[in-house]
Amino acid sequence: MTAMDSREPPEGRLLLRIDPGVTCAEDIAVDDALLAQGRLAVRVAVLSDHAVSIGVGGGPSAGFLDTVRAESLPIVRRSTGGTGVLHAPGDLAWTLVLPRDHPWVGRDFVTAYDRFGSGVAQFLSDRGVATRWAPPPALSEDYCLLSGRGRVLWARDRVLGGAAQHLGRNALLHHGILTARIDRERAARLTGLAQPAIDPPLTSLAELGIAEPARELAVGLAEALVRSLGRR
Repeated sequence: MTAMDSREPPEGRLLLRIDPGVTCAEDIAVDDALLAQGRLAVRVAVLSDHAVSIGVGGGPSAGFLDTVRAESLPIVRRSTGGTGVLHAPGDLAWTLVLPRDHPWVGRDFVTAYDRFGSGVAQFLSDRGVATRWAPPPALSEDYCLLSGRGRVLWARDRVLGGAAQHLGRNALLHHGILTARIDRERAARLTGLAQPAIDPPLTSLAELGIAEPARELAVGLAEALVRSLGRR
């Protein structure tokens, strides 16, 4: 795994990193390492594999894991909240690491999706897609983006992505995912909604007409995240 871009502005306070072509396991390992460092960081990765990540809200016997194993998908544990998320090549995984004394880290951090995700919303607005952070549709306890907890990113009445947090000793990790393309049949199986009359209300960048190369999208998203923090 190599970083396409890893740099620090002159003030030396913010680490900016863009990682193309990393697996879900590699992506989560880097996020955990950045949290341990505890410095201000913005990162965007382009995922390269099919996998399912499980947050601390998903136990080892979560109901849909049998289906995941039957499909030979890697299962990766996250330190952040939530349950399961299906990942696929091209998905954009974005990360903010904020020291605990950063002004954005308040007592409301668990519910501050609008604040932490403002750069994501602006990135999509710049591409003609209006979004909002709102409660998920409560259709599947096992599948985080369709659960009944936290907030997810809605676009045109479907869920495009989500985010979760982990407050460490020295910093807060807030990371999220934007779905590049959605395999509706697999998503239906994993969510337990594999019935002819039910279409999981999920969407993707491709369905929304965002067709830039993944590398360019990653750079654009990283720049939007940096701007949202008041950095240039």
